Amino acid sequence: MEQMSLFQATVPEPLAARLRPVTLADYVGQKHLLGEGKLLSRLIAEDKVSSMIFWGPPGVGKTTLARIIAHTTKANFIDFSAVTSGIKEIRDVMKQAEDNRFAGVRTIVFVDEIHRFNKAQQDAFLPFVEKGSITLIGATTENPSFELNNALLSRCRVFVLHALTAEDLVELLKRALNDPRGFGGERIVISEEMLNLIANFANGDARSALSTLEMVVTNGDMQPDGSIIVTKEIIEQCTSRKSLLYDRNGEEHYNLISALHKSVRNSDPDAAVYWLARMLEAGEDPIYIARRVTRMAAEDIGLADPQAVQLATSVFEACRLIGMPECSVHLTEAVVYLSLAPKSNAMEVAYNAAKEDALEQLAEPVPLQIRNAPTDLMSKLDYGKGYQYAHDYEDKLTTLQCLPDSLLDRTYYRPTDQGREPEFAKRLEYIKEWKRTHQT
Repeated sequence: MEQMSLFQATVPEPLAARLRPVTLADYVGQKHLLGEGKLLSRLIAEDKVSSMIFWGPPGVGKTTLARIIAHTTKANFIDFSAVTSGIKEIRDVMKQAEDNRFAGVRTIVFVDEIHRFNKAQQDAFLPFVEKGSITLIGATTENPSFELNNALLSRCRVFVLHALTAEDLVELLKRALNDPRGFGGERIVISEEMLNLIANFANGDARSALSTLEMVVTNGDMQPDGSIIVTKEIIEQCTSRKSLLYDRNGEEHYNLISALHKSVRNSDPDAAVYWLARMLEAGEDPIYIARRVTRMAAEDIGLADPQAVQLATSVFEACRLIGMPECSVHLTEAVVYLSLAPKSNAMEVAYNAAKEDALEQLAEPVPLQIRNAPTDLMSKLDYGKGYQYAHDYEDKLTTLQCLPDSLLDRTYYRPTDQGREPEFAKRLEYIKEWKRTHQT
């Protein structure tokens, strides 16, 4: 057992730790899982809990829910950290779980941040999960489909926990003000409006909400009668800027860039600027956004407005040269321009169609007439024979066959009727008609 120092013994627990619920009745949020008749609440009530993964953002009660399950089911609970533990620690815990099983005691092993385990560490749990030595409950902020081994994931139910609503957080804050474990023994004067301010600042994170409450109460105005007044100014001082839920390497990173891209695609400049600001103010690399913006310009606009790619490329260079915060306005110009530009996905459709044929016919030889012949041997093998140099012809057009025989009927680029693409459609039809009439 780890020995506690005198200093540690005198340090009070944080408010969030003191108020951690021990029963489902005290648990706030996740009604989609724990409401009356919902699956997880039934599994807990019927003591049929199996191995599971809790996936959700920070501070939504993943660890708390695991502890409540262990308490409710009367199982031995082992708290395990993926950050500090290795294979040796896993084996020690598994031996303890095996001993418990022979003694007729079930063991729940809770692994916080299970996505941090590598493949070998995750595999070490498999045999014990399979034979029922342990019930594994993992908690992760990352998409388990990407972060967990398929073998382990297939043996676990995945429950998605949502960020808490502002109403949930206000309920928690009021409980903290009245609970003896919190500020129930003190006179704290704080308005409903201020509680809502804290709840909105916490952005769905209960731990953040309670920590902020503790901070503002600690820094509140002490009155002669012993009461503590919490004002808006104090809250603003303690929360200098809004915390944005963001992880450059996590799922939210991809959610936000997806939101930006789809806002541009759907011609909504206001939404595009909002999601851009969300990413930049959360610390996203502007070069990453600029790179994705250049992709949007070709994928969703293309030849409907060729200027879009030019602008996006210029903005990319501006971001590279001057960085944040100055380049925020350049990126804003780009996403607004792209949002308002006519839309065409003809480039994306063309490439995907060609890609499908390319993958299916990897062995299709390049026609001899469009091969280079840098050596005499290649010339003797008819490399380049029949090649027509377009610039030698009056119309700069030839009947040269450039596709393999098996793909002669393929059409990949199909212009839309948006923006400038009708011009390209007209030119394309002229070229095709010329080739049909000049074909020998």
